[in-house]
Amino acid sequence: RSSPSTQQTNPSPRPPPPATTPHFRQIRRRQPRSAHAPPPLLLLTLLAAAAWAPAAAATLSTRMVHRLSDEARAAAGPHAARWPPHGSGGYYRALVRSDLQRQKRKHQLFSVSEAGGIFSPGNDFGWLYYTWVDVGTPHTSFMVALDTGSDLFWVPCDCIECAPLAGYRETLDRDLGIYKPAESTTSRHLPCSHELCSSGSGCSSPKQPCPYSTDYLQENTTSSGLLIEDVLHLNSRESHAPVKASVIIGCGRKQSGSYLDGIAPDGLLGLGMADISVPSFLARAGLVRNSFSMCFKEYSGRIFFGDQGVSTQQSTPFVPLYGKFQTYAVNVDKSCVGHKCFEGTNFEAIVDSGTSFTALPLNVYKAVTVEFDRQVNASRITQEDDSFEYCYSASPLEMPDVPTVTLNFAANKSFQVVNPTIVRKDGEGSIAGFCLAVQKSPEAIGIIGQNFLTGYHIVFDKENMKLGWYRSECKSETT
Repeated sequence: RSSPSTQQTNPSPRPPPPATTPHFRQIRRRQPRSAHAPPPLLLLTLLAAAAWAPAAAATLSTRMVHRLSDEARAAAGPHAARWPPHGSGGYYRALVRSDLQRQKRKHQLFSVSEAGGIFSPGNDFGWLYYTWVDVGTPHTSFMVALDTGSDLFWVPCDCIECAPLAGYRETLDRDLGIYKPAESTTSRHLPCSHELCSSGSGCSSPKQPCPYSTDYLQENTTSSGLLIEDVLHLNSRESHAPVKASVIIGCGRKQSGSYLDGIAPDGLLGLGMADISVPSFLARAGLVRNSFSMCFKEYSGRIFFGDQGVSTQQSTPFVPLYGKFQTYAVNVDKSCVGHKCFEGTNFEAIVDSGTSFTALPLNVYKAVTVEFDRQVNASRITQEDDSFEYCYSASPLEMPDVPTVTLNFAANKSFQVVNPTIVRKDGEGSIAGFCLAVQKSPEAIGIIGQNFLTGYHIVFDKENMKLGWYRSECKSETT
């Protein structure tokens, strides 16, 4: 998550975490019952739900598309040849390395060598999820990274130093944009007197445009500029008029570090808890409730702004980390494999749909993996790489049953993982084995990643400060 400077716009700026705080990043995968791998980067197209009851009951829905799906590969044309095959060793190594970088809060691109080839995302983006948004009047389109671990919505704007965008034009169906507030009739500078501007040393008078600067906890990786108020357009379904919401946007005039290498070339949309995040603006405008949810399929999914789930869902409260509600964290009381539960294995976990695989604190990881190995009816094998420690033999004709993995929350609320494993494929694309898809967390805080979230509709209810979930195959939600 970003660490605000004295110019950050959160009305209650969060101090940098103590030295013992793990440097985790958020929200960006999942695992359907019959699918075996979480997706990497996603592209999305914004749509609004058709149900227009009272404004506060409306839901704005965003379709998600797997960045390495057949749809995305077809759109990328010859560029897709650089992507490792789905289910290959290189595929999982790439995802695991990306997860480790998120855990360490380092926004660095990774490269994986396999069979003499190099897989480097480069201009194929660095976050896991993206969505197209339109800003201003007339509007400009941006393909922004989605990040539950950040709050501010910023885009490249009146650039002094921004990432080059020309290299993406052959892989996308439209150009990436540069925001020019002077050309938008609905834009205005946010003054330093505004409640969401923490003036600090960056303001010399109340009427001066409010500056912002975000530091992403990697040396020299920052975005800075001025805060602008303008219109965010959300296209509605069927015959309904487009939804327009006034939001605060970071006019990102200068980026540094990994931002210049392309990890979020067209900006970032924060889904975090602060008042300056886009979900918070949509809720304050009365367009939606202060909540959003996500569901996932193998190569697609949807995010719903304003959705608070269903009455039959289970839920558990969000908890503060180091005394502050700064990210979507929950308490896990205990973990279970099959009918075996482990007392004394409680831990705090960040619910992060932007992390591909779940990471458990070391003592929990040992208990879960050893018991899984004891219960599984398959022969353990050694892999060429160390992406996963517990892997087993299998074949297209014989996939053994695997033990269930369950996380228990407060009040005996249970979250049974739909599929805790990933399938490994050989060079011909046939099933060669499977692995328990969990990682060791470098800190005492865990991460519930997308592979554990798959098969559920996950609700981030900020209005009631709780995480909700219910089983869903995400069929009707992704059309």
